[in-house]
Amino acid sequence: MDNLIIESTQSTPSIMTDYREGTVEMRGDSYPENSFELFSPAMRWIEEYLAQAGRPLTLNLHLLYLNTSSVKAMMDIFDILEEAHQAGGRVTVNWYYDEQNERVAELAEEFKEDCSFPFHITSQVE
Repeated sequence: MDNLIIESTQSTPSIMTDYREGTVEMRGDSYPENSFELFSPAMRWIEEYLAQAGRPLTLNLHLLYLNTSSVKAMMDIFDILEEAHQAGGRVTVNWYYDEQNERVAELAEEFKEDCSFPFHITSQVE
């Protein structure tokens, strides 16, 4: 299975996957014109990894801002992770936020409320 690398732009986060490590990392702002187009490859990669690997998957998020359509895409990703978790898969989310940006922390908390898998929210000084 190939790793996925999507470079960041001014309005999109970088998205990097590592099959060997079992990780997905997203970093940056997310306000693309078409969130479905941006996040679909990552969703497919996650689904394929969970179906094939039989190993834990960790999603590391360093997202600074998300527009409404990006929030919807993240909900879809979390739904994929929740389904895998309910089926016995081992998934974890680590959401890192700048301590100066409480809005992102509040958003992460809202997502966490709907998830039963391990979901860690950590402030860090940027």
